[in-house]
Amino acid sequence: MPSRSAGLLALTLLASCGGAASNAEAAATEVQASDWVIGPVIKGDNYSRGVPLHPTPLRGGGWYIDLPQAPGSVRYVTFRHGSLAGKSRVVLRYRVEAAPGVRILARTDPKPASMITPYFQRRGDDWTARGRFETYRWYATFATHTPIRPGNHLIVAPLDGPWTAVETSNARNNPAAFRAAKAEADQVGFVLGGGDGYGHGVFATGRARLIVTEFRVE
Repeated sequence: MPSRSAGLLALTLLASCGGAASNAEAAATEVQASDWVIGPVIKGDNYSRGVPLHPTPLRGGGWYIDLPQAPGSVRYVTFRHGSLAGKSRVVLRYRVEAAPGVRILARTDPKPASMITPYFQRRGDDWTARGRFETYRWYATFATHTPIRPGNHLIVAPLDGPWTAVETSNARNNPAAFRAAKAEADQVGFVLGGGDGYGHGVFATGRARLIVTEFRVE
């Protein structure tokens, strides 16, 4: 898969769930809404449900995802970045807007708090998490925001931090695998989950929108 540098990805801020971004709020974006994928798509099956394949672009730049109600859910939101060699951190700035009383819940179990976590995936992953593939997906679990709630939020995840893989590996107990995953990274973005997994999906109990206002790989 070809590598590409994300550079600075500056996205827009919505004034309200039904609002449109103004030109003053919009900034040039290197990665378009159509480059981001709401998934994951594995062997042709999209594990996110009730949402389009790509986020919805905003006039003037930027995009958003309207979170579905059950049984729909959003799990992984990623784009093809390429190698993370030489990069120092992932910065995610986002906004959640929701109608009064609406909650964002984990798909697998509504009782535990929902989560949003920066994420990257090594090129060539087979999604089994078996053998060497246990270290092909990495989550900034130390930087997770939980629960997902309305407002403006910022996550900064240093790429020398204690990222965790799918099962037992982490950047501390398996540094070689972590370095290799960064060097051969492909997909970068964030996951939504809670319950029994960081990326196992969330849904909303009513009208709710997730807007990425900034995403940088520095």
